[in-house]
Amino acid sequence: MRTFRDRIRHAVTYEIIGLFLFIPVGVLLFNQPITEMSVVAIASSLASTIWNFVYNLSFDKVMLSLRGTTEKSVIIRVFHAVLFEAGLTISLVPIVAWYLGISLISAFVMDITIVLFYLGYTFFFNLAYDFIFPVEDEADAVKGEFSLNS
Repeated sequence: MRTFRDRIRHAVTYEIIGLFLFIPVGVLLFNQPITEMSVVAIASSLASTIWNFVYNLSFDKVMLSLRGTTEKSVIIRVFHAVLFEAGLTISLVPIVAWYLGISLISAFVMDITIVLFYLGYTFFFNLAYDFIFPVEDEADAVKGEFSLNS
């Protein structure tokens, strides 16, 4: 299982790269001013960062409990990404609709477009992250989770 410090690095890296990709794509796809898309992106990023941390920590704890490992197959990674995005959709659509002054349906369509983008991004980001920062021995990681050195 990943350490607290590693979860922070994962969440922050994910969001920073996501912002650099989302803002220009959002401006082009949704014909919104860069200021509006930047506010939506930053607010979504803050919500997503918190969700990312809580969700991934919880997902790994459930996997460790049910399977005895946090190693993820391709099918589990797809399931992981879909559940992650579903949680964000439920929480963010009403806020985006209110802020941009658009209907819930329009915000939902916008969100579905963004979700499709982020599904791929989440999948490939996590594959790359696991390759660059492999999980250490799970027993050592659990011991180090609450140590002062982690």
